[in-house]
Amino acid sequence: MHIQNNFSLKKHNTFGIEAKAKQFVAVHTLDELETLLKQHQNEKKFILGGGSNMLLTKDIDALVIHVDLKGKRIIQEDEDFVWVEGQAGEVWHDFVLWTIAQNFGGLENMSLIPGNVGTTPVQNIGAYGTEIKDTFVSCEAIHVETQERRIFTHSACQFGYRESIFKHEVKGQYIITSVVFKLTKRNHNIHTDYGDIRSELDRKSITHPTLQDISNAVIAIRQQKLPDPKVLGNSGSFFKNPIISKTHFEKVQAQFPDVKFFEVSPTEVKVPAGWLIEQAGLKGYRKGDAGVHKNQALVLVNYGSATGQELLDLSKYVQDTVLKKYNIAIEAEVNVV
Repeated sequence: MHIQNNFSLKKHNTFGIEAKAKQFVAVHTLDELETLLKQHQNEKKFILGGGSNMLLTKDIDALVIHVDLKGKRIIQEDEDFVWVEGQAGEVWHDFVLWTIAQNFGGLENMSLIPGNVGTTPVQNIGAYGTEIKDTFVSCEAIHVETQERRIFTHSACQFGYRESIFKHEVKGQYIITSVVFKLTKRNHNIHTDYGDIRSELDRKSITHPTLQDISNAVIAIRQQKLPDPKVLGNSGSFFKNPIISKTHFEKVQAQFPDVKFFEVSPTEVKVPAGWLIEQAGLKGYRKGDAGVHKNQALVLVNYGSATGQELLDLSKYVQDTVLKKYNIAIEAEVNVV
């Protein structure tokens, strides 16, 4: 382990924001992580994964620990299911492709989501009708202060829409080191009816899609709609889709009859934030180098030299504009630092 001072984090956040870490170190094994936490027990620490769900608005006055644990393996299987474990530092998309290559089903709809395996339970990431909670079994984590290792079961994680216990009760207390998923080996539950997947399959004349077909369709859709962070700085979807009461929605619908929605319960409705932002006239809006992406209004982008504060100001402008027009509050999905 080599601790570096005054370290640039520009290459460690997908927005490409220039910010400095007071100190920076990458850890590659559990033992290294445990030793580091013990040696720097009384110092302020900041845990960094893939940097994909983070907006840096200032320098980090702390020891930044980059969790770079690698490895993936099958830990159990039977005729129908397989339990696979991914280490926290594995690139999520690479991990998904590895499962698909072995015909393990369950993660294919979440192809090309940026980030690492270790951060997927924190956000309960999801796409095209599936979420992490659908296949998640457990994760192992280490307590930052005591170095105690703990297994968090599915129920212990308290998953919700883009929510988990790691964003609330135990926020900042644990570092996730590995995640276990239960995937199908046969009789796969293929999800094709969400978003543009069916259209993409029809375009390719695919009537009986494989896991690879679904993954390819999702990749094609995401590449068409979402900018590559390596080319244009972004963190994927910046905002959550708001869930509001049906009573509230009926008032909105009375004023805007064409409003899009999905029923999530007998009393609640989810409204696509991207639709709200686009209809508010902000798709493609730009102020300096901070902008709303021209193809996907959920995505905020850094056109070159935008600061984190400029992107944060833009996000607040988007929120205020949507609230004023629709009386619907949209929340940031991204962790603002």
